Amino acid sequence: MTTVHEATEPSQYLTFYLAGEEYAIGILRVKEILEYDTLTPVPQTPPSIRGVINLRGRVVPVVDLAAKFGLPPSPLTKRTCIVIVEVTLDGHPTVMGVLADAVSQVMDLLPPDIAAPPVFGTAVRVDYLQGLGKVGKKFVLLLDVDRVLAAPELRAAAALAAPGPEGDGPPAELVERG
Repeated sequence: MTTVHEATEPSQYLTFYLAGEEYAIGILRVKEILEYDTLTPVPQTPPSIRGVINLRGRVVPVVDLAAKFGLPPSPLTKRTCIVIVEVTLDGHPTVMGVLADAVSQVMDLLPPDIAAPPVFGTAVRVDYLQGLGKVGKKFVLLLDVDRVLAAPELRAAAALAAPGPEGDGPPAELVERG
């Protein structure tokens, strides 16, 4: 049973831009926002995996959502950043980075301000969306970050963050043999 208090409680979202379109992720999933810096490419990963970063001694894969959604690539600018998020993959919390052209704001949305995901007209698969956030006269695409980052091609990237058999790096099957 839903109480009146729950139905009027706002949810907070971090909004960011990809190829000129505004997207949002639930603020509770966002761990931090980093200035874009050098990424280390990883051989034999999907094109949407831009590489990995060292986040305080931890290997964190960085996903380019524009590439994943088939959007045109954006040039790297002073506003380009990496949004560090925590997702649940196979029941385990996993930290990943999401490349963003720019971070916009943290916004509050009440349940009446969130519409069902559209069945057409977006570059994003409908199952990747939680809904559309109504902000004035425009809409913001609310991403279901667990679904977006749990796609099969991204599981390999998540494995990069997992310790290998010795507990000190990626699993042996992800290390390129030369």
